[in-house]
Amino acid sequence: MTTVQKIKDIEEEMAKTQKNKATEYHLGQLKAKLAKLRRELITPSGSGGGGPGIGFDVARTGVASVGFIGFPSVGKSTLMSGLTGTVSEAASYEFTTLTTVPGTMTYNGARLQILDLPGIIQGAKDGKGRGKQVIAVARTCNLIFIVLDVLKPLVDLKILTDELEGFGIRLNKQPPRITVKKKETGGIQIINTVPLTKIDAGEIKAVLQEYRMTSCTVTIHEPDATVEDFIDVVEGNRVYVPAVVVLNKIDAISIEEIDLLYKIPNSVPISSKLWLNIDDELKEVMWKKLDLVRVYTKPKGKQPDYTQPVVLRRSKCTVSAFCDSIHKDIKRDFKNAMVYGTSAKHSRGQKVGLDHVLEDEDIITLFKK
Repeated sequence: MTTVQKIKDIEEEMAKTQKNKATEYHLGQLKAKLAKLRRELITPSGSGGGGPGIGFDVARTGVASVGFIGFPSVGKSTLMSGLTGTVSEAASYEFTTLTTVPGTMTYNGARLQILDLPGIIQGAKDGKGRGKQVIAVARTCNLIFIVLDVLKPLVDLKILTDELEGFGIRLNKQPPRITVKKKETGGIQIINTVPLTKIDAGEIKAVLQEYRMTSCTVTIHEPDATVEDFIDVVEGNRVYVPAVVVLNKIDAISIEEIDLLYKIPNSVPISSKLWLNIDDELKEVMWKKLDLVRVYTKPKGKQPDYTQPVVLRRSKCTVSAFCDSIHKDIKRDFKNAMVYGTSAKHSRGQKVGLDHVLEDEDIITLFKK
């Protein structure tokens, strides 16, 4: 029996099993089995490996990457061409783009890589079409644009979200505040720091049993944690990626209908054909989602250079990371730095070391020993 068939059988059994106190352990085991089978599809074994495949593995450039995901013929290629100047073949029939097409754009001084991924179909997570390769690249992106046709956004959004979820991509979510620490002995200990409403001890023990984890301490800090969240933590291979729902082709609908589209969370209605709402809204939302930090340099005795900021990811925006981004040898002669801006304690600036955390649009002067 294939992995896909095993997944189908488990999903059918879960669908016909009523959830109650008597079935919680069984359902917990089924969900854990399902997650393990999904993992086989994400990281297949054998000599073929789990790489993206020919045409999908591209060299990464820029400070961050944005991947375009969507069904065929929704306008991804046209949007990318307008943003980057890269020609990504576009046509009115499906599956025009057959490989990952990379391009770059500069916004707020940051060089960003844009990846136009081939249109995927329903069932990608089960191995249909080229969905497996597409989603393998999507897992490495810093931001995902889900590009949809405005004429059927909700149905297509659910399908694409389910496909991405099936490959361990969690959109616009944070990792669950749950920890699992293995022990040599002592059995299973469950510590709740918050009242639990969507997961219970029976489900937790069922999942741990399926993963052959007989002695461990589980600490839950998440008030609305579900058994799926717990499985995500146990699996450990999930990626949490911000996403923007790009609703294309608004030139085909009325103003009143456009207003309704804003009720879809994280959505930006646009027209890539007429280039509407892209420069003034989509790019700004993209910037906020990427959460990048611009740092301006100020040579000693001179005015700050606002033309070419050093752009860092917020998770790596210390003075040390700033130095590394300029040249690897700078820290060897580093004495201290003077920082002006939000991160400084004083309006006249603050003398700081390598561990100081920088904020967006800070100004920095480096001093050598």
